[in-house]
Amino acid sequence: MVHHIVLWNLNEELSEQEKREAALTIKEKLEAVKEEVDGVVSLRVEINELPSSNKDIGLISVFESVEALNVYQKHPAHVQAGAYVGSVTYGRTCLDYTEE
Repeated sequence: MVHHIVLWNLNEELSEQEKREAALTIKEKLEAVKEEVDGVVSLRVEINELPSSNKDIGLISVFESVEALNVYQKHPAHVQAGAYVGSVTYGRTCLDYTEE
């Protein structure tokens, strides 16, 4: 299994309402990709609501293999969702690791 965790902050120039809307759109777009790509074991997007965090939104996902992660990353649905994510976020942080 390959775990793929990505964290972002929402662009600072967005109002609080715009940040909320952007976060919900990110959640909708990324979670929809799960249904289109083979090899995704689980995928969810969490929106930060606690002041103790220093990131606004996170993608927590698990793939069957490194190959499945690579397919996901190149899949048109992911590329399209990623373009939106990139337009409303900054400070991307990613951790990928394997678990036997």
